[in-house]
Amino acid sequence: MIVVMETGATDAQVKVVAQRVDALGLKSHVIVGTERVVVAAIGEKREHFKDSLEVLEGVSAVVPIVAPYKMASLEVRGEPSCIEVLDFKAGAGQFGVIAGPCSVESEDQILQTARAVKAAGATALRGGAFKPRTSPYSFQGLKEDGLKMLAAARDETNLAIVTEVMGTGDVDLVAKYADVLQIGARNMQNYRLLEAVGAVGKPVLLKRGASATMDEFLLAAEYILNEGNPDVMLCERGIRTFEEHTRFTLPLASVPYLHRKTHLPVIIDPSHGTGHTYMVPDMAVAAVAAGADGLILEVHPDPSSAMSDGYQSLNFEGFERTMQRVNVVRQALASLS
Repeated sequence: MIVVMETGATDAQVKVVAQRVDALGLKSHVIVGTERVVVAAIGEKREHFKDSLEVLEGVSAVVPIVAPYKMASLEVRGEPSCIEVLDFKAGAGQFGVIAGPCSVESEDQILQTARAVKAAGATALRGGAFKPRTSPYSFQGLKEDGLKMLAAARDETNLAIVTEVMGTGDVDLVAKYADVLQIGARNMQNYRLLEAVGAVGKPVLLKRGASATMDEFLLAAEYILNEGNPDVMLCERGIRTFEEHTRFTLPLASVPYLHRKTHLPVIIDPSHGTGHTYMVPDMAVAAVAAGADGLILEVHPDPSSAMSDGYQSLNFEGFERTMQRVNVVRQALASLS
């Protein structure tokens, strides 16, 4: 349930409500919005809890949360969330672009890419240091050396670093270097990992599992939010269907659906969602038209020689042209609002 505070409720009154929620054996989360403060009370539902909270000073109403995902629901926070780190912003009218190679291969490669994507308008740099690969014989990433190279690129460009964490034992190491922790599609339901990244307190980019329903996706986000970390972005990267003309099927209907259900920003990944470089620009533009809060794109200096996912990566010129088209659509939409 959520406890809606009266307009003008004092910090002391909010604190008393949160303490009462905790004393009832529930978990309190104070959410400060532009128009109201609410205290989310998460836990087992009991009827007498509502009466116990309604009588407290400063309380306007106690409202049950219908959605199975509590903290992610618009019922808890009635306005969009914005994730901000360095120059990157996504959500609540802000649009963020994350770009970079699938894998960090060398310091020269990642610095060259960082400079190019920043010049074209990206605000965050992606790059895999730990790579989950279907085959154990494929390139697995440079690990901590790769993280150090990403940090060096951030020092030069001020791009926020987005990189994947694959196991609970790697969370602290990756968080030492990265600004945003990515949870890949294979780990969307690795609940211990979700709890671990939630406890670190850094923004998280959560990718949808290839066979996950929307409720499963949002409940995965709930694990992170429930650890007290409000900075979660949802990434639609395509789902597995019977189609074979693309690597995955990229359902852009996810964008308006998620905006109706959750306050969390929605990022689209047209690189994994299509698996073909020639499709990426069109789907990036379509994602913007659908209302996405950001994009994550694979970009490599020479895709033909990439150690992973070169077949779906843009080169620098292709990324620049894509950004030009994206900005045209964004400006057109802004003129209508």
